Amino acid sequence: MCVIYLAYDVHPQYPLILLANRDEFYDRPTAPANYWNDHPGIFAGRDLVAGGTWLGITKAGRVAAVTNYREPGAPKGSRSRGDLVAEFLKTRTSVKDYLSGIEERQNEYSGFNLLAGEFNADRCELSYFSNRGNGVQPLEPGIYGLSNRLLGTEW
Repeated sequence: MCVIYLAYDVHPQYPLILLANRDEFYDRPTAPANYWNDHPGIFAGRDLVAGGTWLGITKAGRVAAVTNYREPGAPKGSRSRGDLVAEFLKTRTSVKDYLSGIEERQNEYSGFNLLAGEFNADRCELSYFSNRGNGVQPLEPGIYGLSNRLLGTEW
């Protein structure tokens, strides 16, 4: 089970504290976190099958992470969920506009939970979107846990 814990805007020195565990099929090849040769501003692990990532950050302060949404037997999406994170990290589109764009094409993906944010001198924001939920949710400061169901689901 993938899990992400985060403390958003609750520590006086660190606007985001994030802990994550990626639980994937062991036979799916990945590269460990590093700066990407083709996008040197991105620091992330890499899915060597589809080219995306499950968690990453940029030198400009953009951060994104994805978990799958557990629904055994559901049809597989036509696009990799790791693209959601990689595309966000590559763009300068606002968090709100990026997630709204994903909302328009959410059916291309298997079930997912996506966190996307921007943390720099000009902006400190974090939002959540799941293609199994109720639209884009800007997050308020707080402590959150996210796994393979909707944000706020108690396990």
